[in-house]
Amino acid sequence: MSLNRNFWLFAVGRFVSQLGWAVQDVALPLYVLDQTHSGSMMTAFILAEIIPSLIIMPFAGVVGDRYNRKWLMVGFDLARGIILFGVIAFDLLGIYQLLAVQIVMAVLGSFFSAGTGAMFPDLVEPDELEKANSTVSSFTILARLVGPALGGLIYGIGGIKLAILINAVSFFGSGLFEMLIRYEWKAKPIEGIGQVFSDIKEGVRFIFGHHYLRTLMTFAIFLGIFSAPFGAVLLPYVMREVLKFTSLQFGLMESFFMGGALLGNVLIAVKFGKKAGKFLFRAMVLDGMMTIAFIWVISPVSSLDRNAAFFFLGAVAVIWGVTETFIDIPIQSKLQRAVPSEVRGRVFSALGILTRIATPAGLVLVGPLLNLYPAWLVALGLWIGMGAVALYYWLRYREILLMDVQAEEELEE
Repeated sequence: MSLNRNFWLFAVGRFVSQLGWAVQDVALPLYVLDQTHSGSMMTAFILAEIIPSLIIMPFAGVVGDRYNRKWLMVGFDLARGIILFGVIAFDLLGIYQLLAVQIVMAVLGSFFSAGTGAMFPDLVEPDELEKANSTVSSFTILARLVGPALGGLIYGIGGIKLAILINAVSFFGSGLFEMLIRYEWKAKPIEGIGQVFSDIKEGVRFIFGHHYLRTLMTFAIFLGIFSAPFGAVLLPYVMREVLKFTSLQFGLMESFFMGGALLGNVLIAVKFGKKAGKFLFRAMVLDGMMTIAFIWVISPVSSLDRNAAFFFLGAVAVIWGVTETFIDIPIQSKLQRAVPSEVRGRVFSALGILTRIATPAGLVLVGPLLNLYPAWLVALGLWIGMGAVALYYWLRYREILLMDVQAEEELEE
């Protein structure tokens, strides 16, 4: 069964906005650094995007469940486009003005994401979620591959104004595609602030009261505690400080990984579909083997020079990209199938908050550890942590993690 018209309108619209955002996401840091030469100001812009999202997300989830999700998507895309056009029209390019715009965009983005995340699983058949998620993920990867290079080029040609203009146009283009989606949703307007907090509590209770969902959620969170710092902190540190890769080699390594992720998504979309979930633990074993290969390269026992290490780790990065896809897509699809549409906005918002709160724990620890211990030893510790999580869940919950939500519901009955 091929994916339907509504899905493709959603996927293409999302790709257009992601490409525009990727352009601005590269140009804005360049502009901030050119204007301020301050790392602290860069941090302020990052926090201006993260903190408002964490605060707003629970309320956005309630709105995403109670109002028409299609028009929430369209409305917040158009609103973001209008704001960016306003930034250009009124020349609001001061650093603190852009910082305020960053906060507003983060708030609007949270409401957009709540409606989008809740609506997406309704656009395809439940058995097609793996195929649909991998297709959307492929578009995201293409945006991440093309967007940064395009953003640097555009900033060099027309500065921050041209980058913001392209992002504004992309939001309007995305909204146009979303308008054409056929989606019905009966609105249940919010009657008071008490109802908002009651809905938030209902979403949290649903997570912890649903055995299948609770198992998936805790599995994803505990993996994230060890895997997030590995990718965000340890890998860049090793490539620049330990292996002394050039900027070109550093960028190519990211491209190798993204290429592997794109290959994995294509395999799921074209060949494996829902069956990809059966390979979850096998993908984790292969992922762990690649991590051991990486640790060997940066350990004292390796004799590879920088160029040999680059080519070896390039192959490792491609395999890593494939295995990460066969871990992430099945878990994401199982979560989407497990949550009824009427509470999906609240539940996914609660999941997002729990994940964002849990993963920084590992990020905070890894930096100081790298100052005290060799990178290969820190990497080994993270590998042991990920392995312990995988082994625990394989021993205790593998039947749950490998089964369909329908089978889990039959089991509970």
